[in-house]
Amino acid sequence: MDEANEEQTAVPLDDVDRNIIAELTRDGRMSVTQVAENVHISRAHAYTRIARLTDQGVLTKFTALVDPIKAGLKSSAYVTLKVQQHSWRELREQLRTIPEVHHIALVGGDFDVILLVRAVDNVHLRRVIFDRLQSMPGVLDTQTFLVFEDVDTR
Repeated sequence: MDEANEEQTAVPLDDVDRNIIAELTRDGRMSVTQVAENVHISRAHAYTRIARLTDQGVLTKFTALVDPIKAGLKSSAYVTLKVQQHSWRELREQLRTIPEVHHIALVGGDFDVILLVRAVDNVHLRRVIFDRLQSMPGVLDTQTFLVFEDVDTR
């Protein structure tokens, strides 16, 4: 979500690139040898393709998906924000510093920003929303949608 992302153009991808991306999305810890085997290309070719996809910013990072409940984050909500015009860039940087905010998206529609917020319980979630989010300069209004069940499709 940096300045460069706002001006980026799509990188041309072929079927091999898309298959590599699918394999690494399924398991980011998969070895290059295993990716090559699954995509039916040589290890050297897989290594070169992965390096190119990383250099071009298609693959941005390799990370683990965490089960929020098992990690002690038992309360989650999508929080929408209406914000003052021209406050997005500064607000985005402030939102990135809040550890409970797991996803930030600038959107079009009845609100301007949607956040995925995870907390240890409802008291903690309430503090994040009321004390941190609603008090931020540029935030005009919030609406909270509690998450009752998460289904990760990746």
